[in-house]
Amino acid sequence: MSQEVRKGEELPEATLKTFLHEHQLITDMDSEWKVHQYSTGFSNLTYLIEIENKELVLRRPPRGAVKRGHDMGREYKVLSGLNKGFSKAPKAYVYTDDAAIIGAPFYLMEKVEGIILTNQSVKKRGVTAEEFGTISSSWLDTFVELHALDYEAVGLGDLGRPDGYVERQVRNWGKQYLAAATDDIPEAQQLMAWLTEHQPTEYDHCLIHNDYKYDNVVFADDSWQAISAILDWEMCTLGDPLMDLGAAIAYWITAEDDPLIRMTFPYPTALPGNPTRLELVEQYAQKSGRQVNDLTFYYAFGLFKNAVIVQQIYYRYQKGLTTNEKFANLNHITKLFCQLAWQAVQSDRIE
Repeated sequence: MSQEVRKGEELPEATLKTFLHEHQLITDMDSEWKVHQYSTGFSNLTYLIEIENKELVLRRPPRGAVKRGHDMGREYKVLSGLNKGFSKAPKAYVYTDDAAIIGAPFYLMEKVEGIILTNQSVKKRGVTAEEFGTISSSWLDTFVELHALDYEAVGLGDLGRPDGYVERQVRNWGKQYLAAATDDIPEAQQLMAWLTEHQPTEYDHCLIHNDYKYDNVVFADDSWQAISAILDWEMCTLGDPLMDLGAAIAYWITAEDDPLIRMTFPYPTALPGNPTRLELVEQYAQKSGRQVNDLTFYYAFGLFKNAVIVQQIYYRYQKGLTTNEKFANLNHITKLFCQLAWQAVQSDRIE
């Protein structure tokens, strides 16, 4: 869902139009344009530019963000590779790291037509419980398809280092949490120690998205049987597919989850007709043919990663590097994610 551009996050018209003209994306720098900003999400800033009967999507890092996790060049590389052999990625047009143009590195890609599932779009369309059975199945089929992609064939064999992936993730996300910590959260310390001690040492590897959820896919139409594109490839790498699954189920909010989590992440997964997290895992195992071991670890790590992402955003807000008021209480969400992860560890359950 797009909206007017937030104050302080506007795009400079003159320099950006010059760039578009130089790269043959527009023919006339005097052409009228309209710019909207996508409002969902807490990470990279995403804009829709309407000009010369075209719709271009621009992605740039949030203001004050560290490069890790917001590497536009890397995201552009992923899309460019996927464009060679995976039909469900938006077409990437051009990337630049010249900060003089808009104040940060950015890239431009096509806008994919279709339906993105949010609570608002679900209510508007009156999506039924029966339809969610088809929606969740199509969503999962595309997830499995991505994990089966021959990443070498599309030139992405150097995207990451699969060996030692889990160990690096546990270590690096722990470091990122400590670097952005504000409130004292005992569960975070307990969780980091447990994850270090209980991480699996043997696992598969493939191309993984790391942020696969309903609002990061575009359905072709309201038959819900096909997905046109997966969006937001900023955390894509080569690694353990069960880490990808853990991230997905950590975002799979259900009606039984804490009200604060449901309010902050109002995802349609909580609506009737969607599978439970455990049912989703069982379906993934069946469709992929992959055995899912150490499920509590992967789910707890997914929740911890969510906690770190939210905490980093809150840290930027507290330092005055972003003024978006929806970030003002994210420290409470960080604490809740850590508590939920620690509860999962203690009960050895993901529900």
